Amino acid sequence: MTDAILLALAPIFFVLLLGYGAGRYQIVDNHKVDSLNALVMNFALPASLFAATASASRSEMVAQAPLFALFGIVMLAIFFVWYLGSKLILKEAPANASLQALTLAFPNLAGVGLPIMSAVVGPSGGIPLAIALASGSILVSPLSLIIVEMSLNPGSAGAETPAVRILRSIWHALTKPVVLAPALGILISLAGLKTDAVLDACLLLIGHAAPGVALFLTGLILSSQAFRLDWRIVRATVVADIVRPLLAAAIVFSLPIPHETARVVVLLAAIPSGFFGILFAVNYRQDSGAAGSMVTASTVFSIVTMAIVIALLFPS
Repeated sequence: MTDAILLALAPIFFVLLLGYGAGRYQIVDNHKVDSLNALVMNFALPASLFAATASASRSEMVAQAPLFALFGIVMLAIFFVWYLGSKLILKEAPANASLQALTLAFPNLAGVGLPIMSAVVGPSGGIPLAIALASGSILVSPLSLIIVEMSLNPGSAGAETPAVRILRSIWHALTKPVVLAPALGILISLAGLKTDAVLDACLLLIGHAAPGVALFLTGLILSSQAFRLDWRIVRATVVADIVRPLLAAAIVFSLPIPHETARVVVLLAAIPSGFFGILFAVNYRQDSGAAGSMVTASTVFSIVTMAIVIALLFPS
């Protein structure tokens, strides 16, 4: 068990530290990350998501419907609680509150989830991981982006009605490659269509770069920021690493769903805070410092929480 946990966690922290060191020692410019950000969010990750979902059979996709729904419910619950608390109590700007909520609600499935699922669940873990990623990309990411778009791009004064602004924000959010790719892949799978083997090979070649580059980029961005440890970061770490998996466990183990699905949902919910909030903050020229500190604290603390979840739910 110790070897399995070490095998799952060591590569993650190695690549994170590699990116952090590259930025700290100015081997890579940690203030000019737009190109790497575009590589991950517009090419590598969408390709990986599309290939994983489109290649699944219709029966496999239908079997993962409970995971899609339950994981989506957990993420949306965490998102709304943190967003409303930050906006109403802490008086955060809507854009920052939304990006922080996305950071906590959407685990680092692309960077941390892939090696964890491979080491703990095995080769069969690829499909539920892709479905969980699709759930977050289709449900939570667009919601966060809509809030950011509406708060940062209000349009010319009086030029747009509220309805037009909402529709424009929804359109901008839903046409992001990271949202379109998994949605299209799921539709292809449910329609019973098959993607060409050559296309799959092409997409997987760039898609395989997503986890490593995303982790490297996260470390690179974190190296440009001062780590802030305050009560907000502590609360965020507790929400991401303790409340999220406990909420998932309370939901899945109270419902008549397959035990294996329930275990996978809890394991995925125990993965630390994701980097989407950081990358979107960079993309929209927002403060990524708070989200970066949340990811750092959550990732370090998750060494303990993920080890406990793996030991309890996957003892052999």
